[in-house]
Amino acid sequence: MQKNVYITRKIPEVAEKMLREKGYEVDVNPKPKDLSKGKLISILKKKQYDAVLSLLTNKIDKEVYEAAPSVKIFSNYATGFDNIDLAEAKARGIAIANSPAPKTPESVAEHAIGLMFALAKRIPEGDRFTRAGKYKGWVPLLFLGSDVLGQTFGVVGTGRIGGRVAEMAHAMGMKVIYTDVKRNEELEQKCEAEYFKTVDELLPNADFVSLHVPLLPSTKHLINEKNLRLMKPTAFIINTSRGPVIDEGALALALEQKVIAGAGLDVYEFEPKINPALKKMESTVLTPHIASADTLVRNQMAEIAAQNIIDFFEGRTPKYAVNS
Repeated sequence: MQKNVYITRKIPEVAEKMLREKGYEVDVNPKPKDLSKGKLISILKKKQYDAVLSLLTNKIDKEVYEAAPSVKIFSNYATGFDNIDLAEAKARGIAIANSPAPKTPESVAEHAIGLMFALAKRIPEGDRFTRAGKYKGWVPLLFLGSDVLGQTFGVVGTGRIGGRVAEMAHAMGMKVIYTDVKRNEELEQKCEAEYFKTVDELLPNADFVSLHVPLLPSTKHLINEKNLRLMKPTAFIINTSRGPVIDEGALALALEQKVIAGAGLDVYEFEPKINPALKKMESTVLTPHIASADTLVRNQMAEIAAQNIIDFFEGRTPKYAVNS
């Protein structure tokens, strides 16, 4: 029987190619922007789809499931899956899978480290200054930055990505401290890392704090007005995980009041909207959710997302099923 697959936005062509080679009929949203939930529901009602290859920006919940009762698997083109109602999917017998590319930790870790250097060495500020024609010659006190080597790098969450960031920081001669729901003895051995039981215990001891936790009820606003005040006034915070992990309003206030020195953000609480105050500040470095924007990574993600669907249709449990 013919299998019909809907891809909610254009992704690397390898995914569509893999699915078509299996004889599936594949429809792809041709527009270069996200589908609203209402539009996605409207599309799914028009045809009997068996699978949906969704993006992190698609909200998949009860309304979507009800609009497409024939869909038996949603394969998310993302490492995370906080956009999907897993409990409702389980109740309906719908499979959910994600696509954690093997090279994602490298790409995101490199981006986090890049944000650290951009903040510490004030690179974006210097770039803007130079492009504006303000550079008139060497000045001894122009754009004085912060040290990196020998400083203390705090990692919040030491999974695949957080662990890789810690390794990079350690390799550069930084002292690594970390917090997680449980101790990571392997990381302690690799990086001579020191464990702190809670975020609040870690924050006062770090010169740089990098966040690498999934978005869960327990991690929403993990960084907030109260514990931002625990940080050193010379410290920087970096977020390449999920936007709501930081209370964005509290962060803007902390930066305005110079409670901390700066923030490097790749994700935002109300993405794609960004707190206007953060965009005006010289103490922030802001990137458009591109930490994993590496050609190899994005191709690997597409292959995994497609293979999840193929495995499901061929009677196998997808390797990256998250609710099997």
